[in-house]
Amino acid sequence: MTKHSLIGILVPLALLAAPAGADEATTPSAIEWQAVIAGQILAFRTHDAPGALNFAAASFHEAYSDPNAFFVAIISAGYTPIMESSSQTFGPFKLLAPDQVLQDVKIMGNDQVIYEAIYALAKEPEGWRVSGVKLMKTSAVAV
Repeated sequence: MTKHSLIGILVPLALLAAPAGADEATTPSAIEWQAVIAGQILAFRTHDAPGALNFAAASFHEAYSDPNAFFVAIISAGYTPIMESSSQTFGPFKLLAPDQVLQDVKIMGNDQVIYEAIYALAKEPEGWRVSGVKLMKTSAVAV
């Protein structure tokens, strides 16, 4: 099992085991990490491999020095619905620590099916970065 597929298993478990939340005075703004998610989704939609990798956590940069290899790995891992999506909506988030968050995102695929993505993000020296995504197909269909 690869490090990145392991993230897909650990993220849902972290949702169940996470503490209730942080004090509002230390709570970072959701706008910051949501902009990172939206930016990465847009980069995937426009097939901007360097842009998509730019929004990824340091561990992805260590694993993929070539942005195109990163892009191919994302496609191979089954994340094509994100790349072919037409819109996204942010749902609730779970702050795990001041520098770690899980963000729920509803994504409308080009097949008019709604997908749920749980994004794991970490605040790194460069800012918030995507450290993993768990994508699930829902039974909902856009009208």
